[in-house]
Amino acid sequence: MPAFDAIVIGTGQAGPTLAHRLAGAGMRVAILERHYFGGTCVNTGCTPTKTMVASAYAARLAHRAGEYGVAITGDIGVDMKKVKARKDYVLGFSRRGVERGLRSNANIAVYQGHGRFASPGKVEVGGEILSAPKIFLNVGGRAFIPPIPGLDQVSYCTNSTLLDLEVVPQHLIIIGGSYVGLEFAQVFRRFGSKVSVIEAAPRLIAREDADTSAAVADILAREEIALYLGAKDLKVTKRGADIVVSLEAGGVKSDLVGSHLLMAVGRQPNTDDLGLEKVGIATDAKGYISVNDLLETSVPGIWALGDCNGMGAFTHTAYNDAEIVAANLLDGGTRRLSDRIVAYNLYTDPPLGRIGMTEAEVRKAGRPALMATMAMEDVSRAFEKGETLGFMKILVDGESRHVLGASILGVGGDEVIHVLLTLMYAKAPYEVMQRAVYIHPTVSELLPTMLGRLKPL
Repeated sequence: MPAFDAIVIGTGQAGPTLAHRLAGAGMRVAILERHYFGGTCVNTGCTPTKTMVASAYAARLAHRAGEYGVAITGDIGVDMKKVKARKDYVLGFSRRGVERGLRSNANIAVYQGHGRFASPGKVEVGGEILSAPKIFLNVGGRAFIPPIPGLDQVSYCTNSTLLDLEVVPQHLIIIGGSYVGLEFAQVFRRFGSKVSVIEAAPRLIAREDADTSAAVADILAREEIALYLGAKDLKVTKRGADIVVSLEAGGVKSDLVGSHLLMAVGRQPNTDDLGLEKVGIATDAKGYISVNDLLETSVPGIWALGDCNGMGAFTHTAYNDAEIVAANLLDGGTRRLSDRIVAYNLYTDPPLGRIGMTEAEVRKAGRPALMATMAMEDVSRAFEKGETLGFMKILVDGESRHVLGASILGVGGDEVIHVLLTLMYAKAPYEVMQRAVYIHPTVSELLPTMLGRLKPL
């Protein structure tokens, strides 16, 4: 029985990072991967999708070239095989880099196969039992498939399998009007597909403020993406080579006939085949592994990081999980999960950058607060680039003067949001930024201006 100081199951963002830190401290580490190295981000998430977003942006810009005084002769087409090849090259480069880094570390033993608990402190992989006093779970998640009548009778795509298409769908129907669904909706619309989005909630990305949801809906509608909100009574049937989704939305019944169907209604953790019951690891009702502020599970000596703990489900939060665990185990640190500020992006075009609390959350909390907003059409940089859709919003605590949250839906919003995020982590009053002199012309330069226009919420 090979004995190690630590076993890491999964090579998503947290796993390799932690494995290298542990190995660097002199530990003998085993890391297990059942499929592709790099996890969701590298293989079916951030890396491939943002590569396709870039291709879609190029297609959109080519169609808009005349607005900038640029003449393009001939038809503008999308070669889906080349789009896929470019995506595969980019993700392959990252995937190989993760694997090469692990295999080249003398203190890390790489095992390829599905790891399961055999008993406390012992993990089985490929018929072999490994032991270690410290075990770290980084097993990720996958698309959740709801029990829609007829769905099991048709072929459908998930966020993973849609990436393998080498043809542009004639009509892509997407069930799920949140982050994954909306990014794919815009990408394939720009590639030339007819796109319909079905969402059970009364508005898109329901966790956001209503004005943000409405603005994103407007952006998508301008590109002729059909939206069916408040949808109910969904049923899926097959009609020849097509897929028919029947639904009721706004009191109107519809039958949508599509060539392809994407299921994008959420995620579920890959925890159902780990043998957690053999060691007594607690999970919640959805299967996410329960962890405390240090990422420790209910069983001493076992930690859960990344998507499987339900405490972030982003690449950056998974990486931060690894940093928290490594700092506390190796550096004598006192880092905590609760120190992390909510931060994420929606990579539509324009993108949405989001940090901290929403306006609705601030109002519900009943705390004295200030708020400022600005339309992107009032931002010189956006106007000059011809990308004026969206708006910015900043929320500030009325007593501490600290930023509570912000939304930037507009050109560069996914990058500009970090300026405010840094201010939040610094726990500095908003006046620090308000009095700063930013460079013109940029989107960021309007943040001090907005902070000078704060009004009571």
